[in-house]
Amino acid sequence: MKILIAEDDMVSRRLLEATLIKWGYEVVVTCDGAEAWEVFQQVDAPMLAILDWMMPSMDGIELCRKIRHALMPTPPYLILLTAKGRREDVVTGLRAGADDYVTKPFDREELRARVQVGMRIMELQQSLADRVNALEEALARVKQLQGLLPICSYCKKIRDDQNYWQQVESYISEHSEAQFSHSICPDCYERCVKPELEQLRRRQGQASR
Repeated sequence: MKILIAEDDMVSRRLLEATLIKWGYEVVVTCDGAEAWEVFQQVDAPMLAILDWMMPSMDGIELCRKIRHALMPTPPYLILLTAKGRREDVVTGLRAGADDYVTKPFDREELRARVQVGMRIMELQQSLADRVNALEEALARVKQLQGLLPICSYCKKIRDDQNYWQQVESYISEHSEAQFSHSICPDCYERCVKPELEQLRRRQGQASR
């Protein structure tokens, strides 16, 4: 998974980059909040970001607010990095939209643990999104079956979207997870099967004479 770094201090930026790469992450590096915001406009934007509080152009707090107000389909996990460690500062960062908070100078093991927590949350969020998509697709198939279907008055075949006529069970099987076990209703038995059985018995009787 990709991680975005937004840090204007070159030393801190390179230290963060080297640390994350060592842990096996793909890193996207930006120098301020405005540049980081441009990255978040891309389709394949990172799902986790480490944002410095104090940056030119756009600071970490403003960037957090901007990201949360954007209502992205999959909101990224935001870790705010700053030298400010007062309780009021922590509250301000969290209210702005940050998911977590790490103070400078950061402890590598603490940062690693917080990044891992963020990754687990994003993986769960992605798994939930995939399940929601699967449910929406299933509901769409059900709605399609509930719609008006062109059916032949004689042979009872159904016309699909490509103007192709197919058997009812074939059409339903393609548009749902329904399975069929074939049987014979009483009416069809009296009208079709019973005459055939009687005709077969007569033939057998004639053959035995």
